[in-house]
Amino acid sequence: MGTVVTFAQCNGSLDAVHEHCTRTEVARRLALLKGFDFGDEYDASHQYASQPLYLVPNDTLSRAQLAALPQVDPSDPLFGGVVPYAFVATKAITHPLPYPGASAPKGWSTDFGKRVGGVVFRGFSAFDLEAARAAGRTLLAHGAVRVKRVQATGGRGQTVAASLHALSAVLDTLPSQELSTHGVVLEENLNALRTWGIGQTRVGASIISYYGIQRLVRNHQGELVYGGTDLNVVRGGFDVLLTQPLPRNVRLAARFAVCYHTAVQDCFEGFFASRANYDVLLGARTNGELCLGVLEQSWRAGGATGAEIAALEHFAAQPRSQRVRASTFEVYDSAAEPPPEAAVYFHGVDPQAGPLLKYTLLHHDGDDPA
Repeated sequence: MGTVVTFAQCNGSLDAVHEHCTRTEVARRLALLKGFDFGDEYDASHQYASQPLYLVPNDTLSRAQLAALPQVDPSDPLFGGVVPYAFVATKAITHPLPYPGASAPKGWSTDFGKRVGGVVFRGFSAFDLEAARAAGRTLLAHGAVRVKRVQATGGRGQTVAASLHALSAVLDTLPSQELSTHGVVLEENLNALRTWGIGQTRVGASIISYYGIQRLVRNHQGELVYGGTDLNVVRGGFDVLLTQPLPRNVRLAARFAVCYHTAVQDCFEGFFASRANYDVLLGARTNGELCLGVLEQSWRAGGATGAEIAALEHFAAQPRSQRVRASTFEVYDSAAEPPPEAAVYFHGVDPQAGPLLKYTLLHHDGDDPA
């Protein structure tokens, strides 16, 4: 036995209400899957009767953070990931430094950049202004440059610069402390055609892998935002996923994600992930050339997690089933109601997002026979 609890890092107070509620429902369902108690939000002063603790954090944890939680089982600590250094959990690891000897944080791996060079787009990571400008000059020779602030999520914190003057103006706005601590990513700018999520999730002895396609919807301000994910899930690891009759580009995207995942495991000692998701983009360069690459990683509960849990629940109930489809939905409509068979993660008014409905559906068409 044990207890599943949610865990918010120091920035947890910045979570939207709907994110907090979603994480709570994720933890409650994981407790049922694991046969554990559900303990709500982690309380350091509380002595939990049922141990060890299993965490559902709001972000990837560092090894130091995990070590400070003695009631957690280090062999199966959480739903998400653990990294040896904080920068490993960000976009910064995806690209190499712009030149040998450029500033880098403790624990930086030059081998990782070499290992993933063939499965990511042209780009560099920089930790000071001089290196960032050098990276930008190199990339501008191929077209416009996308500047990414590495702590931003969901496509936020990104600016496109098509000239050296425009690039310098963007870089000059970056706080020096942010640049030296977290770095900045400079990447070739692409016309996005399609993005797949390739992932693997383990809860106890159960492992699933999947590919998914995100949907965009309009929020209450008329902006295009994340609206859910449609997952195709198999029982087993990435090796099982790659044996499936996948569409050509999906198979290539899955191979790229596996290459990235394996490189992280090999290059960063102490890395652990029970939930790993990789965004793989099919894009077009300025000259029309199509290219495929891993954009970034996520080692925490994400937008597709409700569908992952639905698949895990299905496989637990149907031991003979080997694959299933599941979807998450985020609906910005005050009149929206969930289907009767839906698992609801949030239904109400979020102070920031407004009226919002978040739910998951399991699709039984195409399942293996039980």
